[in-house]
Amino acid sequence: MGMGLEPYGEPADEARAALVRLITDGGGLTDPAWRLAFEEVPRHLFVPYYFVNRTGRYERLWGEDPDPVRRERWLRGAYYDGPLATRVRDGELISSSSQPSLMAGMLEALQVRPGHSVLEIGAGTGYNAALLCHRLGDSKVTSIDMDAEITESARVHLAAAGYRPAVVTGDGARGCPDRAPFDRIIATCTLPSVPPGWLAQCNPDALILAPLSTGLISLRVRDDVDGRSAEGHFLRTSAYFVALRGSDAVPERRIGGLPRRLLENDLFRFLLTLTAGSLDPREALSLWEREGHPLRDRFGVTVTADHQWAWLDDPDGPYAWPLGRTATE
Repeated sequence: MGMGLEPYGEPADEARAALVRLITDGGGLTDPAWRLAFEEVPRHLFVPYYFVNRTGRYERLWGEDPDPVRRERWLRGAYYDGPLATRVRDGELISSSSQPSLMAGMLEALQVRPGHSVLEIGAGTGYNAALLCHRLGDSKVTSIDMDAEITESARVHLAAAGYRPAVVTGDGARGCPDRAPFDRIIATCTLPSVPPGWLAQCNPDALILAPLSTGLISLRVRDDVDGRSAEGHFLRTSAYFVALRGSDAVPERRIGGLPRRLLENDLFRFLLTLTAGSLDPREALSLWEREGHPLRDRFGVTVTADHQWAWLDDPDGPYAWPLGRTATE
């Protein structure tokens, strides 16, 4: 019988406290309720093993390794402020636990209040759902993922930590109508566009926060004379997540003919990805140079039931383009 993960008590508590200090020193976790959640939810229970990429090969670290040195490496890594590869299939990363400081920023940007119900797209390890449960209560949290192995694993991790939200196996691009309506939707996987079906599952004035391109879009849901819509700006921060799988999967984009320095520029790659299918790379470059290398928060997105577009500065301004392919196409 394995040693289990519970005996890590004091070392895990110390590592978790160090992680919280690191995030707060960096300007995160300004909300005391979210700080308490990060202080009390044990991340190591959600990553009983993970993979470290070593020169192109994944090395597995786990909490029940018979080698005490490797167990210590595993525990340190569980509280490292970086993403952890948690599922690898045929050499391809299919699931990960996100960087804690990025998770903290996203959760604070979600602007939850007591009583809010939240749908999480992409169950991952269950750690993010646990943080939401700590803040809102189990009954207010729904997490969905199309991979049954991932949802079952998330349930086990959540139960080990004392949380029991609804964890559903299904296509997150279609939301979770059986648990709707929601006050907040948060996605932890990159989208090519915002599935319009989510809007119908939201309460009025709901907030949708999702990785799009290499940024985070924050959309406020509203009821207009023409029906329901959502609109908002990107946050300034970058965000890199595993792509959504299923009916709204992110298509590949082949890029050629541009200088290497541009392709390695984080902000230009954001624009290039955001305009995929609408602007060719040269047109994107022209916009980038003409507007003085705009930051992410100058861009926004508008979503209606049958149309959505990205824009620079103004949704009705001169720089706007259709956004991606939607789940209904």
